[in-house]
Amino acid sequence: MAAELLTNPFEKTPEQAEAERLAGIEAGRLLFAAQCDFFFATQRLDQLPPSGLPEVAFAGRSNVGKSSLVNALTGRKTLARVSAQPGRTKQLNFFNLGGRLTLVDMPGYGYAVATKEVKEDWQGLMFTYLRGRTTLSRVILLMDARIEVKENDLAAIATLDRAAVLYRIVLTKADAVKKSDLERKQAEITALARKHPAALSDILTTSSDTGMGIAELRADLAALAKSA
Repeated sequence: MAAELLTNPFEKTPEQAEAERLAGIEAGRLLFAAQCDFFFATQRLDQLPPSGLPEVAFAGRSNVGKSSLVNALTGRKTLARVSAQPGRTKQLNFFNLGGRLTLVDMPGYGYAVATKEVKEDWQGLMFTYLRGRTTLSRVILLMDARIEVKENDLAAIATLDRAAVLYRIVLTKADAVKKSDLERKQAEITALARKHPAALSDILTTSSDTGMGIAELRADLAALAKSA
């Protein structure tokens, strides 16, 4: 009887947790198997498309692998352009995913060649978008698993905190890191995320080349999509 009283009726069994995980993976697969089309681009906030579907925005340093990740998620090689020259994305690019979710490719930050004015414009544009877009459900903040956290990463985190937008940190290019180094990086970024109230404490680790973490990220985003 005492053992029964100590049992949490809301606690999931391992079997239930695994069934829920697999259901999420399948929901993500189905969502990202749908048609995904570019439909709008702008450099000006007064020209944003009308609010409609839930939006997920992808942010990160220039050359962090943002476009590659969007392509890997959607299973398309050229949906988001991958440039050999970092910092080429200068605008907000909007993609309609199956009429259920809008993906927003944000301009990269931290490009060394960018002028001070360009960097300030990025901060102003992004903060205004993040703070004012009522349909923005989540920001995916990408960080390169191979390199240390930069000052402009911390500045982006501060911008997200000020805008009070929920965000999840996702490590990219994990296939290029040794297992022990990756584990240290994961622990470091998890600790960083837990210091910020707007950040989700669970990070994800991905590789656009090997597919690592792609199914899990799809599942995470499927939970935000409009019901089918």
